[in-house]
Amino acid sequence: MSAIAPGWRIVRDDLSHPHVVALIELHVRAAFDNSPPGAVFALDLSGLRAADVTLWTLWEGEALLGMGALKQLDAEHGELKSMRTAPGHVRRGVARAMLEHLIAEARARGYRRVSLETGSNAPFAPARALYAAAGFVACGAFAGYSDTAFSRYYSLVI
Repeated sequence: MSAIAPGWRIVRDDLSHPHVVALIELHVRAAFDNSPPGAVFALDLSGLRAADVTLWTLWEGEALLGMGALKQLDAEHGELKSMRTAPGHVRRGVARAMLEHLIAEARARGYRRVSLETGSNAPFAPARALYAAAGFVACGAFAGYSDTAFSRYYSLVI
């Protein structure tokens, strides 16, 4: 069952809308504010424009509710990136709806696994709980990541 609420829409984003740019900037700032030096792997606007990354945004009318991206690591493995709920829309199911969309997209692409990196401290606890509830399990560092003091890695076989 989809978590997308009536009136919500998820769109593949071209990263040009000012609200989207602002949410990306907020996401990157929060990553730096809540992570130790050298442990920030959030993609900025240029990173999200890379050919191997696709960003989707979730909207309700003209209100941006959140975003999430999928990065292709190889033909069978994708990475979740840039999951963020917009301020004022937390606890509405935005992250769950976006996560379900990203997993469905990964399946449609033929990926066999989706992985992610997130922080280990309190500001990242809601993200870790969301991923655990969706069936992600702890795994080792992947795709060139090496930080194991702060970062936590999760994977979902699909």
